Amino acid sequence: MTTPAGFYETHAELLDQAVRATTVRDYWSAFPESPSKSVYGEQAAPEGERAFRALLGGPFPIEVPGAEGTVSTERSPWGLDLGVSYPKADPLALVAAARAATPAWRAVGPQGRAGVAAEIIKRINARSFELAHAVQHTTGQAFVMAFQAGGPHAQDRALEAVAYALAATTRTPRDAEWAKPQRGGDPLRLAKTSTVVGRGVSLVVGCTTFPTWNSYPGLFASLVTGNPVIVKPHPGAVLPLAITVQICREVLAEAGQSPDLVTLAVEEPGDGIAATLATHPDVRIVDFTGSSEFGNWLEANARQAVVYTEKAGLNTVVVDSTDDYKGLLRNLSFSLSLYSGQMCTTPQNILVPQSGIETDAGHRSVDEFGADLAAALDKLLGDPARAAGTLGAIVNDGVLARVTEADGAASVIRPTAAVTDETNPGATIRTPVVVRLDAADDKAYTREWFGPVSFVIATESTEHSLRVLVETVRAHGALTALVHSRNPEVLSAAREAALDAGVHLAENLTGGVFVNQTAAFSDLHGSGANPAATASLSDDHFVTGRFFTLQSRHHV
Repeated sequence: MTTPAGFYETHAELLDQAVRATTVRDYWSAFPESPSKSVYGEQAAPEGERAFRALLGGPFPIEVPGAEGTVSTERSPWGLDLGVSYPKADPLALVAAARAATPAWRAVGPQGRAGVAAEIIKRINARSFELAHAVQHTTGQAFVMAFQAGGPHAQDRALEAVAYALAATTRTPRDAEWAKPQRGGDPLRLAKTSTVVGRGVSLVVGCTTFPTWNSYPGLFASLVTGNPVIVKPHPGAVLPLAITVQICREVLAEAGQSPDLVTLAVEEPGDGIAATLATHPDVRIVDFTGSSEFGNWLEANARQAVVYTEKAGLNTVVVDSTDDYKGLLRNLSFSLSLYSGQMCTTPQNILVPQSGIETDAGHRSVDEFGADLAAALDKLLGDPARAAGTLGAIVNDGVLARVTEADGAASVIRPTAAVTDETNPGATIRTPVVVRLDAADDKAYTREWFGPVSFVIATESTEHSLRVLVETVRAHGALTALVHSRNPEVLSAAREAALDAGVHLAENLTGGVFVNQTAAFSDLHGSGANPAATASLSDDHFVTGRFFTLQSRHHV
């Protein structure tokens, strides 16, 4: 058995580097994103695939408190028959087990908890190829994206949350001596001890598109701040989080802690376990990624808990002018296509002044811009094999229905098209649909169209575009905003507009950085300043609500 203190000693250098990275904000990554043999070893890829396939068609090896039967709900968007079943837990048993495990975990202290968390993340990294296949075949991401976003990028986000939690929970010294001078006598002396106490049972509600990337920050932030965690995956993407919980339980047991500090809550669609758990009086923290409808319900009804949500939004692009028109189109077309727009950061509303834009290729009207964007998408997605690797597969029927609905609009600039992947003939793959609208068509573009659906919207002017940005984001939320302009005054106005709207802003992206991608330890994801999210991944606010610091004192 390795003690939590031993795990901390093993990973102290890594944790110090991670804490420093959160303050420097330069590029830093603990886990290589390339699925290369030279990085992960000759056998990592085949061993990972074998481990994944060994899980198919049978019961997943994990213990769950109060298990009552099994659940099998996943289907691969790529057409692979998964057939994995999971023990179905009694929600009350999960909460009771979590509470019973808490006192010993509290006694470990912040450093020990961070050491255990770091060991878990390292072991997750060692299973990155297995996880990549699990993510690919539950989310519809292409393999390389599944490896990167579901593996090292998610692991970096996990370590980032650990770093923030460790820094916050050690800011107040555990032990202190207090001496107050007295006139004509000895000082008054007290010894004081400060103990970090977790808020209570934590519930992490996973999503179907990025089950690890979106769940890891809340999972690890809660663990390090002293809370047990119940992980409730989306019924369509259980396997990546089941593997994660399995690893957590193994490490916790090795550290002499109850494995029930992290448990798995699976359900049949419609069972409502998330709502049942989220409103349980002992569940004091809820992390949720998903629809605005359920996110808003959680915020309104989980009144006993601090609720961290990441929901839908109207990610917006303001196009004013550019010195690199080809770069703009190339960059934007990739942002619209990556994972078929099934990212919470994908641009939806592209605002262009009705008078057109000035570019290094000459003046372009709204209609010419729309046609050029359509041509850039055609070029990017012209080869079916490359298109499948960029687009991935449509994750569920809801996304497909929105694409079909948008494709039936009267003013389609670029219709969607089916793509056939010879390797995965059962996959449903669709290219983006782009629709031309006017600013007056706000009933259409103020609704979120999650998936490969975007709108080129003609506004009165760039000034009007910025007003639309502020108004729509304030009302409906957004996780990203992008502006293209070669006018310093417009860029300055866009920065002010983004601050007013409460959204992160990118400017003039024409190269290999895309608005719908963020880097751990540098980029914040979500702001908490508009309706799309209640916090950022990761900042101090994301961790400080998860614990209290309680003090005891006595005379020396």
